[in-house]
This record gives sequence, C-alpha cells and structure tokens, in this order.
Amino acid sequence: MRYKLLGKSGLRVSELCLGTMTFGDDWGWGASGDESRKIFETFIEAGGNFIDTANGYTDGSSEKIVGELIAKDRERFVVATKYSFPLRMGEQTGNPNGSGNHRKNLVQSLEGSLKRLNTDYIDLFWLHAWDFTTPIEEVMRSLDDVVRQGKVLYIGISDAPAWIVAQANTIAQYQGWTPFVALQIEYNLIQRTPERDLLPMAKAFDLAITPWSPLAGGVLTGKYNKPLQPGEEQGRLSNPMFGTVSEKSLAIAEVVSQVAAEIGRSPSQVALAWLRAQSGVIIPIVGARKLSQFQDNLACLDITLSPEHLQRLNEVSQIELGFPHDFLQNDMIRDRLFGGTFNAIDNHRL
Repeated sequence: MRYKLLGKSGLRVSELCLGTMTFGDDWGWGASGDESRKIFETFIEAGGNFIDTANGYTDGSSEKIVGELIAKDRERFVVATKYSFPLRMGEQTGNPNGSGNHRKNLVQSLEGSLKRLNTDYIDLFWLHAWDFTTPIEEVMRSLDDVVRQGKVLYIGISDAPAWIVAQANTIAQYQGWTPFVALQIEYNLIQRTPERDLLPMAKAFDLAITPWSPLAGGVLTGKYNKPLQPGEEQGRLSNPMFGTVSEKSLAIAEVVSQVAAEIGRSPSQVALAWLRAQSGVIIPIVGARKLSQFQDNLACLDITLSPEHLQRLNEVSQIELGFPHDFLQNDMIRDRLFGGTFNAIDNHRL
C-alpha cells in the first residue's frame, strides 16, 4: 500500500480506504463481527490505515465494531465518520433536530460517534449530505469550533453540489475557519457525471476525492450480465426497491468483463484500476460483506491498465459534459471567441 496526502493537508492516508458500511448485520445484510475483523486485518496487513464509517451505518454497529478493532493501536489509523443523518432511519420522526447539517445535530452526532468509536477525537469528520436548509456560515463555523476543541482534526464534505463546496471553502478561507480537505462522491464507470463540475472544482480547491460505490453497487462485477447460478446469492440491485439496471450499465459492465478476461483479472479489479487511473487524488472506498470479496478488490493495487484498455473503458462509459463545457471546448467557438492563438496557450483548465 502506498500513501497519499489527503487534499490540501499533510495527513498521509492509504491509497485505498476501507469502507465499513457492511460492518454489522443490523440491516439484514452485511458482515458479522468475526468477518469484519478478518476484513480489517487483511486491510492493515496490506498497509491500509484509512477507515470510513458513519453514525448511521448499521444503526451504529459499524462505529462500535470499528472502535473495537482500532482500540489497541488507535494512533495508527485515520478514522473518518459522518454526521447529517439520524442514527436510525426514521428516528427523526417527532424530533425535528434529529438530523440535518445544523450545529445542534453536528454536536450531538459527534458526541455519539466518539462514544461508539471509544476515542477522544475523529481524524476526518464528514458532512454526510447537504440539507439545503442550514446556512453555510453556520456549518463552517460549527465545524471549525469542533476542530479548535480538538475533537476533530480535519473535515470533509460528501454528497453536495460543487457550488456549495466552493462557496463553503471560500467563506472558510476569508473567515480563517477550517476548510474542507476532501470530497466524498459517487464515482465509477457507470456514474461519471461528477466529471462535469465536482471533479474540476475539487482540483481547483485541492480536495482529495474518496469515491463511494466504486463498483456501482456490484453492477461492474458483471454479475447482472449473466443468469443467477444455483447457490449464488441474488444481487442487492435485483430488489425492485433499488430500481432496474439499465442497458447502458450492462453494456459498460460487459466491456469491463471483456478487459478483465483479456488481462486475466476480475472485473472488480479492472473497475477499481480504472478509477485509480483518473487524474487527481482519487482514493476509492472499498467495502465488502465477505473476506474473499475484499481480497479480490485489494488486488486492484497490482494492476496498471494499458492506454488501449483505458480508451475502451472511457469510450463505452463516456458522458456528455453538457453546457457550458461542450460549448467552451468546441474548437470553432474557441477560435472565434479568443482568436487563432488561443490553441497555443497552455491552459490546463480545458
């Protein structure tokens, strides 16, 4: 395992992050305590030190399990957890301040996480999702307060529009408050829309990217491209409540499987290798319900995809950037707007 700096900070984190949403079986699926320990031990044996959880994962069991696993060597690990959601979904009924981005929920969520993790501080505290209600100034000042109190070392933001993150960090800069150093988003070969605004914004503010669902809920493993075999578990996305897997998603997964067959690797490893090959600081969050799944995912560290394979994967998953990106990158438009010498300018933003 190699290490990367977490955005605009000096914090060293492993190039893969252990996602622990699967730690605990309170939701009817997930890894038992024993299986979670095996996954954790495999991760640290490979040199991993970056662990991601949240207050509401498996109704708080994830944080408790993580707390037990890190207890003997707490200083070694970079522990990230989140606030915004209630501890248990639906629990905010009757308690209007049981969720959200505001100061009250931040404080009570942080105190709960510290107890469940059995630690005095959180290395990286994520705002889990933007609520479109709390003023940005309240959020950034509240986060700065818990940093100054020593309960949090760094802050990050997850699942928020690019303009919110940009406004938040700009306000923090001019107020002398703690800025976000990392951005957590859904990003994979099937979900490439962050390339429109979120990824360019992250580069401009020097934010590390920690993509969740790097295998698109299992679609990129190729298991939805073939009939269910006797004895195999049905994929989560086979449940109607998660919607259906689109034909385009299946086509992308098919090319991933073809590339995997050509290089003698698993589709999961190829999908993760593509993600790791993208520009910027990309640290995929990798989780699993079984040790065998996690071991397979971990082997993506040994793969470097060829330019030809990367091109095939890029082409099958390509998205339209849309306006104004396509408009401003049109050669004829650029020549007319900025003159013939524009193409000679080394402009890394285009």
